[in-house]
Amino acid sequence: MDNRLRYQSPSESAALASAAPADQPAGTWKDFITVTKPGILRSNLIAAFAGFWLASKWDIQFGLLVSTLLGTVLVMASSCVFNNYFDRELDMKMERTRDRSLPTGRLSPKVVLWYAIILGIAGLSILFLFSGLLAGIFGVVGMFVYVVIYTLWLKRSSTWSTSVGAISGAMPPVIGYVAVTHRVDMGAILLFAMLFLWQPPHFWALGIRRVEEYRAAGFPLLPVVKGIRRTKFQMIPYLVLLVPLPILMYTYGYAGVFFLVIGLLLAIGWLYTALQGFRAKDDEAWSKKVFLFSINYLTLSLIVLILNTSF
Repeated sequence: MDNRLRYQSPSESAALASAAPADQPAGTWKDFITVTKPGILRSNLIAAFAGFWLASKWDIQFGLLVSTLLGTVLVMASSCVFNNYFDRELDMKMERTRDRSLPTGRLSPKVVLWYAIILGIAGLSILFLFSGLLAGIFGVVGMFVYVVIYTLWLKRSSTWSTSVGAISGAMPPVIGYVAVTHRVDMGAILLFAMLFLWQPPHFWALGIRRVEEYRAAGFPLLPVVKGIRRTKFQMIPYLVLLVPLPILMYTYGYAGVFFLVIGLLLAIGWLYTALQGFRAKDDEAWSKKVFLFSINYLTLSLIVLILNTSF
């Protein structure tokens, strides 16, 4: 079976667009918000704030904070809109995505493409002009990896898409951090590592839950190509490497003892939950548990990091 996805010709795209229900209502402001993937924006905005706070502690430059968060969220929104634009035909094949604004015809591809371009230009301009050269560069890196390398290339052709795509998801805290420090040091590296290592096991848990949907759509996701058991094994190294991060954050003086203890417990708890998968009789129930734990891990870790850095 060839798991690679092919691009459709303009005539095929037009045929798919015309196949949308004729009575589908026109897009509303909610569709323009939904196409930016607000859930992703929210979690990454917290990460960007954590990076900014870690670098500045109580010496907050509120103007810089606002511009950095605004620029970051616009860049992330642009990347997500580009992702929706390029995946519009593929989204029709999956139950989870077929009701999105583009597959249903509530928003036209042309409008969405211009929306993505405008958001991207606005976000990068703010970062370069107000948050510094490094913040702007990392914004460009995040967009390029997510839109070009992940969405247009690896997502359609390789099981490496999740691991390489994690680079873009690790950019927000780094952008927040370098906006304050204007340099890449151990703090930036540890923040990058935390978000980078979090993403593959998080997404693979979702992939195991939805493996048949991804298989039907032709996505070469790891559980589809290599199987669920192989995916369980591949999650473990990422989770093992997350364990020492709270220790390093504490050792290098970026966080206090509360983050050391809570972050360590969360990392060990997630690793333990993942290891239970090798004895699980119901992979779907287990993967749901791992997926929910991953969300709580990131949310609680970032909150504790923010609070503990402030003392």
